[in-house]
Amino acid sequence: MVGMTKQALAVVVLAAGAGTRMKSATPKVLHEVAGLPLIGHVLSTASALEPDHIAVVLRHERDAVAAVVDQFAPDALLVDQDDVPGTGRAVEVALAAFPPSFAGDVLVVSGDVPLLDSDTLRAVLDHHRTQGVGATLLSTVPEDPTGYGRVIRDDHGDVLRIVEHSDATEAEIALTEVNAGTYVFDRGALSTALAAVGTKNAQGEKYLTDVMETLRSQDVVVHAIRVEDDWLLQGINNRVQLAEVHAHLNAMIIRGWQLAGVSIVDPSSTWIDVGVELAEDVEILPGVQLLGFTQVGAGATIGPDSTLRDTVVGPRARVVRTHAEGAHIDQDATVGPFSFLRPGAHLGPEAKVGAFVEIKNSTLHRGAKVPHLSYIGDADIGEGTNIGAGAITANYDGMNKNRTTIGAHVRTGSHTVFVAPVELGDGSYSAAGAVVRRAVPPGALAMSVSSQRNLEGWVEANREGSPSATAASKAQSGKNKQ
Repeated sequence: MVGMTKQALAVVVLAAGAGTRMKSATPKVLHEVAGLPLIGHVLSTASALEPDHIAVVLRHERDAVAAVVDQFAPDALLVDQDDVPGTGRAVEVALAAFPPSFAGDVLVVSGDVPLLDSDTLRAVLDHHRTQGVGATLLSTVPEDPTGYGRVIRDDHGDVLRIVEHSDATEAEIALTEVNAGTYVFDRGALSTALAAVGTKNAQGEKYLTDVMETLRSQDVVVHAIRVEDDWLLQGINNRVQLAEVHAHLNAMIIRGWQLAGVSIVDPSSTWIDVGVELAEDVEILPGVQLLGFTQVGAGATIGPDSTLRDTVVGPRARVVRTHAEGAHIDQDATVGPFSFLRPGAHLGPEAKVGAFVEIKNSTLHRGAKVPHLSYIGDADIGEGTNIGAGAITANYDGMNKNRTTIGAHVRTGSHTVFVAPVELGDGSYSAAGAVVRRAVPPGALAMSVSSQRNLEGWVEANREGSPSATAASKAQSGKNKQ
């Protein structure tokens, strides 16, 4: 990490653009990468620099963007860009929002560059301050420089100007070093230069890039630091770039967890958000997505083919082919395959949820089991209880959700329906097919059965001409011949 002289610092985040090439109703800076909106990444990076001020320039879908900014940088100044277009004007209105007494450095970053890290920004700040120049910008040499502003240097390597692609000559377009859109300025020099910048260009905008030429005309030195890893500076203008950046960041996240002691069998099919926490000796099998603020304890195994969002998994738990959101899975519990854990599902230690089971807003205490083909919603299931196949907690009466309480070491028969609100005492049983409507005392057997009746000839009489009636008739004829 590069050392940085302590000096007053303000950060301007540009987030006013519509992002029309995204072709989306969602503002560009609110599209997500690895679980965070683009501007969330940028604000987190900016905050790591501990600036004195952060200003975010807004315009398109102003209120929606402002709400997200408040989540990541609640003390940030929200600045509205006026009708004058261009990045230069955006920075100008941001400068006006800072206290008049602020006389430090101004760092300008775009709100759609999620991979730009704090170490890189510290490096450019340190260079700017130690060299004593008026402005320092980041540049890079991408594979395809089309659409980017070209960096024009003098014989000493200092920056003369930046020429936007639409305004460049053929000779300038042939240059490959491009402006990355991240800058550090002295506030006083920046304010003076911006006042002199006009809108006489192909886009009719007040370009921030024109400040460089203006500064040079005032004998102010401008430097450019070339970043070799151009992906760090990758802005996002369309869905293709969004996917590319997400893939790059995901690869970085996975590598970091592998080096921290997590086994990831197939990185190419694994996706992990930045907010996820993993302990040592976690094993992640192919086809896993760990999203939001999911936490996985030591020795747990996730996958294959599982998606966990905002879910806590305890040590040594096993989760197989499962979708879970807002769930809590304690140590040594097992889930899956083909299970669905909805918000509020809590599996205690050594609990089991098996194939084709849905759990919602329910607690399974230690060692409780729901092994097969069941829906358990709004229920408390006691220690060591086993719920038979095909069980349903009928928790909704058409108006309200009601709870089912099942005690410890209860055994329920297949296809039991619990009509909530209802309670089964410790050690009780239910018979197969029971519909439990009333409380069951401890140790009692709940039954709701009647004698079986067979209505002879019903199919032939009521389904005449059907395959079933034909089959029944043949069988009956064969029986009569015997």
